[in-house]
Amino acid sequence: MTINKEITELKVLNRKTTGKPVEYPVRVLQFGGGNFLRAFCDWMFDVLNKTTDFNGSVAVVKPTERGEYSELLNQDGLFHVVLDGLKDGNLVSEVTLVESVSTIIQPYKEWNAYLALAEVPELRFIVSNTTEAGIKFSEKDQKTDNPPHEFPAKLTLWLYRRFNYFKGAADKGCILLPCELIEDNGDALQSTIIQYAEHWGLETAFITWVKNCNYFCSTLVDRIVSGFPTDRKVAIEQQTGYKDDLLVAGEVYHSWVIKAAPIVQKELPFSKTDLNVLFVDDLKEYREMKVRILNGAHTSLVPVGYLAGLRTVLESMNDNLVRNHVLQVLSEEIKPTLTNFSEKEIDAFVNAVIDRFKNPTLKHFLIAISLNSTSKFQARLLPAFKEYTQINGHFPKRIAFSLACLIRFYKGEFDGEHIPVNDDAKVLAYFNEEWRKVTEQDQTIENLVTNVLSNSYIVGENLTTYNGLVQFVTKSINSIDEVGVKECLKAL
Repeated sequence: MTINKEITELKVLNRKTTGKPVEYPVRVLQFGGGNFLRAFCDWMFDVLNKTTDFNGSVAVVKPTERGEYSELLNQDGLFHVVLDGLKDGNLVSEVTLVESVSTIIQPYKEWNAYLALAEVPELRFIVSNTTEAGIKFSEKDQKTDNPPHEFPAKLTLWLYRRFNYFKGAADKGCILLPCELIEDNGDALQSTIIQYAEHWGLETAFITWVKNCNYFCSTLVDRIVSGFPTDRKVAIEQQTGYKDDLLVAGEVYHSWVIKAAPIVQKELPFSKTDLNVLFVDDLKEYREMKVRILNGAHTSLVPVGYLAGLRTVLESMNDNLVRNHVLQVLSEEIKPTLTNFSEKEIDAFVNAVIDRFKNPTLKHFLIAISLNSTSKFQARLLPAFKEYTQINGHFPKRIAFSLACLIRFYKGEFDGEHIPVNDDAKVLAYFNEEWRKVTEQDQTIENLVTNVLSNSYIVGENLTTYNGLVQFVTKSINSIDEVGVKECLKAL
């Protein structure tokens, strides 16, 4: 009864109840307000505000039409970040009220307010995390759209407003820090913006300003963010005294590697904090190690673990067969492709990843990690798949089995249970149609596998050219339905 009484006495979380008014001008434009950006970038900007003279708040922009970030609006941009893990050899748990977000805008309803941010002189930094599928060009987007569909199109119009408002002033360019997990994400974002500018016939002077007065920094982010800690919600809210619908949990470990000009390092005073932010001249090797091992582990695990009846990363790591599958993918199939690192370095990183996955305080749901799994396969596992095959003369069977599970996962149901698959509408429509044909006996599983593996939009390139892959994936999918994932893993 005492606990229930305490729960009813929790305060509403907002600027008034916390006595935390917005103190700083908007200096950061952020596309996305999901768990990762809030527990990574917004948390870091909060640290900068509290420990340095950064003095800047964040304006969060909803990059997609659906939803309004209503919880973030209701809480005036405030939320708590819960970080757990090993720090200096000790298991720690930290709860921080993040105060850096001051503004929330849904451009599909507030287009003029979105463009008005381009006229804020103090605004200097642009952050985004629109998933691997977010940085892309579409001929359908027009400069008269309010707003256009793709994120880079929205950003192009915002930069164009800024260019015109400040009459092309060099010092009103921005520092862009995309967090999407694609190679050379800064270069990709810049080239897509220029593509839009050319497509729309914008002035050459604007394109020159984009190239010469803005800094497109390629970055590499690393922190496991598990999302809302449902099972710990009551205890955490009792600790803070506030009801928080945006609690977000993650690991203490974090890393942000940024390829940038010296001016960026000067303007982002991370060196005055204990944050693990590294400015480098070349990201390639850092990215290859991180994406193939950490993100590759996630992508190889998710459909396998989910179809095995597991729902979190921790449950998967506690299952001997599934844990062994991930270890085999990393040590036997991905490790040989990482030729720029010593065996000792790779083994240390693999072991660190497994330890992070086994963090008992993180409840990282597989379904949450499954977002846009097709583009994640292309970015995270396909390069290792190809290089392993070149080295060994045959394809890696563990990665191929994860791919089979991925295709089966996209049926949207398994063992009589609905799977809430979340991906690009085109991808979902494609799989729905392919699996419908199988269900109605208009095609076989082998037909479906052949179609999927030959579809470069889904898997990156035509994979039917790999000898025996269609047959292996077909057999795996049939076996998954006949005997289950765990019996398949035993056979592997």
